[in-house]
Amino acid sequence: MHDIVEILAAGSWNTEDAVERFTADYEGRHRRRASLTLQSGERVMLELEHPRLLREGEALRLDDGRLVSIHALPEQLMEVTAHTPLHLLQLAWHIGNRHLPAAIESSRILVREDHVIAEMLHGLGAHVHRIEAAFDPEGGAYAPRPHDHGH
Repeated sequence: MHDIVEILAAGSWNTEDAVERFTADYEGRHRRRASLTLQSGERVMLELEHPRLLREGEALRLDDGRLVSIHALPEQLMEVTAHTPLHLLQLAWHIGNRHLPAAIESSRILVREDHVIAEMLHGLGAHVHRIEAAFDPEGGAYAPRPHDHGH
């Protein structure tokens, strides 16, 4: 089994150099230590100091130099929209206050499907639509940023 020796940020590597793929949902990409199964069936070992989300567009460099592209599997999400930008900020605060992973965009917030949270958001005046999409939430204040390299 090969080891993962580096995580390359999206945009910092040539996607044509990838010889393998790793595809998983949010849970499968949020790891610290795991044996990951690649598209070919080969297994590789991930060992990090802290848990982190393997993001869409990043690459894993294996100990033999090969690159593995990371892909987010679509999953059931809730798309949260608001009446105004201020309302969207207020909704983001309520979502964050519940420590929920969220992908925050300029006109919407994506969170994992949860009927209790959907009810809360409706009560706050949000528009909530169920969609299927890749989930790549914010990493948190201490998570690696897109410009960070390695692990």
